[in-house]
Amino acid sequence: MAGAFLTSRVAVTNNDFAQMAASHDQLLQSDPDNPGFLELSMQGHLLAGNFERAVERAAQITANGNASSVANLVMQADAFDRGVYDVAIAALDDGVLTGPLTDPMARAWADLGRGSMSDALAAFDVVIAEREELAPFALYFKALALAYVGDLERAESLLTGEAEGPIGLSRRGVLAHIAILSQLGRTEDALELTDAMFGAAPDEDIVDLRAALREGRAIPFTTITSASDGMAETYFTLASALPAERGDWLPLIYARLALALRPDHTEASLLAGELLESAEEYDLANAVYDQVPVDDPQYLAVQLAKANALARSGDVSDAVASLQNLARERPESVLVHSALGDQFRREEQFEQAEAAYTRAIDLLGTIEERHWVLLYTRAITLERLGEWERAEPEFRRVLEFVPDEPQVLNYLGYSLIDKGLKLDEALGMIERAVEAEPDSGYIVDSLGWAYYRLGRYDEAVPVMERAVELMPTDPILNDHLGDVYWAVGREREARFQWRRALSFAPHPDMDVEQVLRKIEEGKTPPDAVTDTQ
Repeated sequence: MAGAFLTSRVAVTNNDFAQMAASHDQLLQSDPDNPGFLELSMQGHLLAGNFERAVERAAQITANGNASSVANLVMQADAFDRGVYDVAIAALDDGVLTGPLTDPMARAWADLGRGSMSDALAAFDVVIAEREELAPFALYFKALALAYVGDLERAESLLTGEAEGPIGLSRRGVLAHIAILSQLGRTEDALELTDAMFGAAPDEDIVDLRAALREGRAIPFTTITSASDGMAETYFTLASALPAERGDWLPLIYARLALALRPDHTEASLLAGELLESAEEYDLANAVYDQVPVDDPQYLAVQLAKANALARSGDVSDAVASLQNLARERPESVLVHSALGDQFRREEQFEQAEAAYTRAIDLLGTIEERHWVLLYTRAITLERLGEWERAEPEFRRVLEFVPDEPQVLNYLGYSLIDKGLKLDEALGMIERAVEAEPDSGYIVDSLGWAYYRLGRYDEAVPVMERAVELMPTDPILNDHLGDVYWAVGREREARFQWRRALSFAPHPDMDVEQVLRKIEEGKTPPDAVTDTQ
């Protein structure tokens, strides 16, 4: 018992959901009615993807009369999963509540499941009329319900915001709107909406959608195909809307409930995987991604997410291999080659990164403003390869699209100062970057370091102090402040900052031996950079 209790505490702290479930299951063998153990066992099973086991624990919690909003949610989802809509409504009538949006939507979807569209619409309308903050959600779900029963005209008028009020549609909502327009025979309107929302170079699933529309094929409406799907959509919408903060499991709980009701909900799979990655549960994230079939329209997006999870878990070789396989399978995919370039760049394999980025850019054809990040990352790669004559024009090309982007201004400006080129222009770029992002420690550090490299030590001091104030535990910034202090004769403070920098090491860009030498011997400031061009 003592061992199980300790492992349970560690599991909860570390977001180890499978171990959290297992440890509390073990604890329940000796204390089967303990409400805390039951709750954490249930949540652990749910978060780990074991919905059936979570339902068993939720049933125990409710049978014991314990208050638990999560247990109520699980039992609500179970009623929809089994199609027993009367049970869901009876729970609401008995005061078994789950939340301000899930309760009225559960009643509406359950009424729909029982075959009473009039009652369902009345339930939606109550929320629309009485809960201003929830009205856009209820309007969206009402439109989906109308489309499900075949009233496409009313559904479309709701989605445009013309009938009862505005709705801020998500990507999934836009796709539902396109499908409804297609079903109404309004193919040109569907194409116009597709082009307006997704641009000239969209994701592969949108490319296929556009091709189908141009061929005159009707797009099936599959956003919901049952009342249970409607409840899954409600859970997914909440999971998407809630802020994903560390230690808050509620968004993932909603995403897991959406997948329990609708395993083919790809957007819910992507969201659940992302949330699991944030919790550093990479194996569980990959298990979610693996459930998405090859023929799914968003299979590529899921595989890219899986490669990212592999890399974040430390399995870089498998991440690269996965992306290389995707590049062979989808040789015309800009996203795949761009992602492969990002991975190579993170691993400082710059030649391979440059080749991947170049392939992605070549596939684009027409370069637009929205491609600036791809151009920027290739420019960084060229700079790291020492090919400045190719890199500088690329940075300037990016600034033609986004002239006030602080990250680009900062990188180009600092690189120019480092090389002694166009110093006035370079310093102006960094100052503009600081003006745009005054609370970015890295950008403020660049300005302080630029002053230092230019020999303007007194000006560097307050700027570098501000950078360290913004990021007090960053070893590089503390090291830089030490160099600046030494340059103005504040030697005791300089050694303090160098020691402080070492206390936050290791850092991949820090030479520990060099810092130790500075503590011992001090540092002669380098010759001030002068303009060589």
